[in-house]
Amino acid sequence: MSIKIGIIGYGNLGRGVEIAVKEAPDMELAAVFTRRDPATVKILTEGVPVCNVSEAEKWAGKIDVCIICGGSATDLPVQTPQFAGLFNVIDSFDTHARIPEHFANVDAAAKKASTVGIISVGWDPGMFSLNRVYANAILPDGKDYTFWGKGVSQGHSDAIRRIKGVKNAKQYTIPVESALEAVRAGENPELTTRQKHTRECFVVLEEGADAARVEKEIKEMPNYFSDYDTTVHFISEEELLRDHSGMAHGGFVFRTGKTGVNKEHSHVIEYSLKLDSNPEFTTSVLVAYARAAKRLHDEGQCGCKTVLDIAPAYLSEKSGEELRAHLL
Repeated sequence: MSIKIGIIGYGNLGRGVEIAVKEAPDMELAAVFTRRDPATVKILTEGVPVCNVSEAEKWAGKIDVCIICGGSATDLPVQTPQFAGLFNVIDSFDTHARIPEHFANVDAAAKKASTVGIISVGWDPGMFSLNRVYANAILPDGKDYTFWGKGVSQGHSDAIRRIKGVKNAKQYTIPVESALEAVRAGENPELTTRQKHTRECFVVLEEGADAARVEKEIKEMPNYFSDYDTTVHFISEEELLRDHSGMAHGGFVFRTGKTGVNKEHSHVIEYSLKLDSNPEFTTSVLVAYARAAKRLHDEGQCGCKTVLDIAPAYLSEKSGEELRAHLL
């Protein structure tokens, strides 16, 4: 029997979920929910209804897992607990500092409704989180390093676009190659924020905007750019669309550590991702965890989970016998 998937929100993530569900032989798309006028939303899957999000309650019991595709800043803190009262849910909440608070809110809602909610699913938090935990457990005497990029940061790009006088913008996060190579070589460097990453911005200005003021606001923006060496390029909208329309991203997680009676042996664990499409990869992870949510719910579990709580076998459509024979 196919796992019936609902999508809440149909932007870049929603479209990515739809594509990933099409590739999953044990899943089918049941419905898409949007805050827009459903008549204006065209999806890829024929015969699947597009409904206003206000109608979601009517679908309780008809959908196995809803994948919530809103933003972490304002959407998911409200939507995930709300919809956990109706469905098993998955989200990609990525504001690291607020994960404990978000977990508690979703956990309360899911336990009350006897549903499963899996939060902060994606690649960071998500796949990178798993690798940090595995590596820390294996090499307790060591150091962690995480590098992001080169890739488009959707949050930082949005922050630039909110500056007065900016018409459009893209921002790339770029690892400092010398820092990356020092970690890879097992040198265990002490690195500041500025020494690990640079930021490169491509900005389209509104007509008459003060370029010097905009550049100053970008470079001095706290929590986004002030702690980094930041380069700002002013370009035309045609150039932005032609050269910067992609959504590539990726990064590296390292754990360096030592073993031996006298700590004489050094080790480096490295996990890396190189992604042509950040949204499509993220949604592929979301869909795999939707399978896990259905299985956990079928076992009678409820409440909030993260990727750290889910056994790998729950993610795969393959049986335990197939996994042991071919992937173990």
